[in-house]
Parts: sequence; structure tokens; C-alpha cells
Amino acid sequence: MAVGRSLPARPSRRCVLRRGSGAALGAALAGCGADTGDGVGADGLVTIELWHGQTDVGRAAIEGLVKAFNRTHPRIRVRPGAGVLADSMLQKVTAALASGSYPDIAYIFGSDLAGIARSPRVVDLTDTVTALPVPWHDYWTPAREAVTVNGRVRAAPALLDSLAVVCNKRLFSAAGLPLPQPGWTWAEFQDTAAKLTDAGRGSFGTGWPGAGDEDTVWRLWPMIWDLGGDVVAPDGKGIGFADAGVRALETVQALARAKSVYIDPKSGSEQMYQVFNSGRMGMVATGPWGLPDMITAKIDYHVVPLPSYSGKPLTISGPDTWTVFDNGGARAKAARAFVSWLTQPAQDVRWDIEAGSLPLSRSTEKLPAWRAQETGIEGMPVFTRALETARVRPAHPAYPAISESLGQAIVSVLLGRSTPAQALRRCADEADAALLIPR
Repeated sequence: MAVGRSLPARPSRRCVLRRGSGAALGAALAGCGADTGDGVGADGLVTIELWHGQTDVGRAAIEGLVKAFNRTHPRIRVRPGAGVLADSMLQKVTAALASGSYPDIAYIFGSDLAGIARSPRVVDLTDTVTALPVPWHDYWTPAREAVTVNGRVRAAPALLDSLAVVCNKRLFSAAGLPLPQPGWTWAEFQDTAAKLTDAGRGSFGTGWPGAGDEDTVWRLWPMIWDLGGDVVAPDGKGIGFADAGVRALETVQALARAKSVYIDPKSGSEQMYQVFNSGRMGMVATGPWGLPDMITAKIDYHVVPLPSYSGKPLTISGPDTWTVFDNGGARAKAARAFVSWLTQPAQDVRWDIEAGSLPLSRSTEKLPAWRAQETGIEGMPVFTRALETARVRPAHPAYPAISESLGQAIVSVLLGRSTPAQALRRCADEADAALLIPR
């Protein structure tokens, strides 16, 4: 049985990619803007504003860390801002930058960083990260690449994850199927999903988000990369997955035609995970954020790396960032000090365990506290090891437009409205046009 130390209960991280916000947040935001002054009090204390975007256990974790920092750094006071959720952070920060009253630090999704980094108010952290006590190269490649735009470090890594497949052992046993092992292929995944599907019992082999959002899209990138494609072509003038995308979508089409895939029509994929946690889905691609609910649901599960076409390990990571904004020299210096402290192993491991992230660096991974976390939670080491071969979406201003086009292509194939080739042609036309817009 998949039991042991329980992970913190937290909302699905890939409701990530994302969620919606309440209308009241606009009013709340007005009350939590950064001071317009230099932030230095008469006593020399520098106060900085942090918009962390977290709820529930994530909020408790970051606010606990803020208190620890404030105790140990008497010349700096970090003030956690309220009322801005991570999923609405981009629009709130964009509006704040336009008004001239913005935070010193904000939690920005990695896929949004390239766009926000075009603002001259975003602080370049290249010199900051190279001066960290833990060498920058010790941080996992996805963590470093997610915060690097045009060769410069434009934020500090905040949260790290990876994608793997979680299997329901009971359903595999009932179907007389062996549990998949590392090195399996997408053809084997298709075949297994079909054998796990039982229409009479309302059970599915697997699931795929069908809202056309980023959660729909990011699962396809490892397939495209494995087939030799990329998000953007080397010349930057068009997409890099015109051929690989068709092949990947053919796998999606095969799952849909076999009726072995549950298509979740709602953003956030909560229904898909509910089907899995109710014992009616054999396999689901997810990250470490999915384990708490599975443990609570008492699912006897097995975690295996993503399948591939080549047999070589490859996955995706969707890191998020702490982005620093320039409110004057004193506040920018204090903000850099805070994010530098926050990403060090002693603080990172606390955030990882309490809020549900993977270690940002190999140094954190080696700490006894993280080793105990991995030992106590079934399957967690699979997600950590996957960081060795994980790639990230490019920090490119046109990425949101590319993602939107590909999301619609995936949905059209899932629902049988288009062939892979037709869907990809439309995607390419729209995405290529977005890449030609001067940025």
C-alpha cells in the first residue's frame, strides 16, 4: 500500500497552469501595494513587499520562512502581501507596473517570466546567483533554465517539479497486467491503457486534460522533444515541432479512438484526478503534487517515469520563480538578499517538505531531511531522479501564444474533430504568426 509520511495537502499544482481568481482580488490588491518611497526607515530598517501568491499550506510555509528571515536579518523586514493568488499574479503585477506601485518580489510562473522580464523594472539576478554559497551549477538544470532569459538570470527559482506516471496497482492486478518499468514506450502505454479500460465499469486506462489550457499542452512537450522536435525552431522564425507534433498527436488520437482516455473538460484537471483517486483510472501522468490526494484516497500506487518513443528517459519540469522588481537600490538589495537566503538548502528543504516542491539543488537533495522525505513517501524518488533528464519550456515571449494554439490542436484531436496533421497545420499557422511579432 502506498503509505508512509504524508505530503502536505495542497491544491493540485497543475491547477497551475491556470486557475481563476476572485473578483475581490482587485480591491485587495489596492491595499497591498509596495511603498512608493525607498523603503528605508529612520532607523535604517529596509521594508520590502512580497507577493507570494500561496494559499493554505503554501502560505503557511512561506510566511513561516519570512518570519525566520526577519528574525535573523534585523536590518530587513519582509512583509508578505495578501490578496494576490499565483494564478492571477501576472495580470496583477502587470497592472501594478503600469501604475508604478508594485511589489519588491512576486511569485511568477516560469512560463510567464519572459514576458514580464521585458519590463525594465525586473532586476537582473545574474550576479546574485553566481555569488550564492551553493554554486549555481549545483542547482538542477530545469531550475536554472527556467529563470534564464536571453542568457541572463532574471529571477530566482521558486518551485520545482517533474512529470511521471502513477499507476493504480489494484486495477493492473485485476487486468492481469504487470506494472510498467522504466524504459517503457508510448506504444506500450497505449496498449496498457486499452487493456485497463472497462466501459461497463466506467473505468479508463488514462486521462488527459481537455480544456486547451497549459495543463493540456505541457504533457505533450516531452513527447515532442523525444521525437526530435522543439518548441521554437533554431532560427526563431517558426515552431520547431511541425513533424514531431503530428507524431505525438497521433498517439493522443490513438488513445481517444480506443476510448481509453478520460478527457477532462474543465481547467485545472481536478475531475481527471478525482477519477483516478476514486479507483476508476489505471494510469495518470502527474507530478509530486498529486501524491497527497492519492495517499488520502488510499490508492495503492506505483510511480514510473514517463514512457518515450526512443526508450531514453525524458520528462518535463514546470518551475516557478521569485521575480525581483526595482523599487530603488536599498529595497532591491534587500530583495536579492531574501531570495538568495530562500533558495539555500536549509530553507529550500523546509519549503520543499512543507509546500510540496522538489529540491532546487543537489545540495538540498543530499540533506537528511529530504532523504527522510523520499524514504517516507512511496514514489517520491522517481520524481527527484527525473530531474536529471527534465527539460523546461523556453523562456520566450511568444510561448503563451504557441501554447494556446497547441492546446486547441490537442483538444480537436482528443474530440475527433481534426486529424493530427490538420490540427498541427492550424497550430503552426497561428504560432508562426505569433513568432513574427516583434518583441
